Amino acid sequence: MADNKDRKIYEVSEITGLIRGHLEDRFGDVTVTGEIGNWKAAPSGHAYFSLKDENALLQSVMWRSAFSRVRFRPAEGMKVVCRGRISVFEPRGQYQLIVDSMQEAGEGDLWRQFEELKQKFENEGLFDPARKRPLPEYPRTVGVVTSPTGAVIRDIVNVLGRRAPSVRILLHPARVQGTGSAEEIARAVERLGRSGHIDVLIVGRGGGSLEDLWEFNSERLARAIAACPVPVVSAVGHETDFTICDFVADLRAPTPSAAAEIVSMRYADLLDRLYELTERSRRALQNVHRDRRRHLEGLLASHALRQPELLLRDSQQRVDLALERMSGHLSLRLERAQAGVRRLLGSIEGHNPELILKKGYAIVRRARDGKVLVSVKALKKNLPVDMELHDGTRRAVVTDDNSRDLFE
Repeated sequence: MADNKDRKIYEVSEITGLIRGHLEDRFGDVTVTGEIGNWKAAPSGHAYFSLKDENALLQSVMWRSAFSRVRFRPAEGMKVVCRGRISVFEPRGQYQLIVDSMQEAGEGDLWRQFEELKQKFENEGLFDPARKRPLPEYPRTVGVVTSPTGAVIRDIVNVLGRRAPSVRILLHPARVQGTGSAEEIARAVERLGRSGHIDVLIVGRGGGSLEDLWEFNSERLARAIAACPVPVVSAVGHETDFTICDFVADLRAPTPSAAAEIVSMRYADLLDRLYELTERSRRALQNVHRDRRRHLEGLLASHALRQPELLLRDSQQRVDLALERMSGHLSLRLERAQAGVRRLLGSIEGHNPELILKKGYAIVRRARDGKVLVSVKALKKNLPVDMELHDGTRRAVVTDDNSRDLFE
């Protein structure tokens, strides 16, 4: 009993949830082959069935989103290859396979080759988002590698012609299906990439089965795309189709038409912007025209235009008023200028040396060179000096070094 007290007791739902978590972590991506049994397509669009072989049975479910991508009609007893994850249906405590994709068993070998090659390139870093290059915003020439007679090139030409009519298309024809077509497509990618005539490259073909698209899983083609000097857009098959080419390319487009839309996106935005500006300019001109017309109609209906002499008299009155104001302004400025001149003359007159001399002052100059003496220290005994008074000049001789007795 003591052991039971220390042991954790799980609820049924709790232990079932734990089992589910362990199964999903351990078997999060598995590929299983077997025969279909108990096939049931529900009205909801989901499919419920079992995969079985001689010794075991695995309950399976395929949700509507995944079932809609199946390109054949599954049937009882058909051998298939399913890829998905193991989970638990908790209300019944039953483990099951959640199927994400399904192929007929004949495609099983090709699918395994696809997975092996995909893993190889992923390990090499060819799928690394860091090596993906951005597409040019405004390509001048778009290179296309596809069949010259298929719907792909027609779709691309139609889309680019509508969205970016100034863009040139340089087609390098190549077979897109059959033995040797991968080598042909790879050579076309290399030639266009090295030509120096294109800004971006589209590699495309229409949809098909795994066998139909198999040449786009070629290692030769994948390495040619990875080494291409210009960005590459892969547009192989439909939205639900994936190839090695899609993973290596700089960008995958769900369809060839979508690839053309993507490379011309900036052009389409530019055309939309130009159209918007054109419409705004047209509306602005219409508004200006309407406002000017209303203004003109108002002028034509005005009293002044119906009696022009009134407009002339009003203008003359405004001119007279302006002249009167100008005359008063000039008179005021003249009076201020005259007052300033008088103040300046008074200042100059106050500094006139003659007026200062009339007040009893004298200017003493040394007789030999006329230098003005401003200190008694310069009055040496027997020095001849000239004394300038307001009414004349007289020469004198200094009789003593004592300056106080000089003029006694």
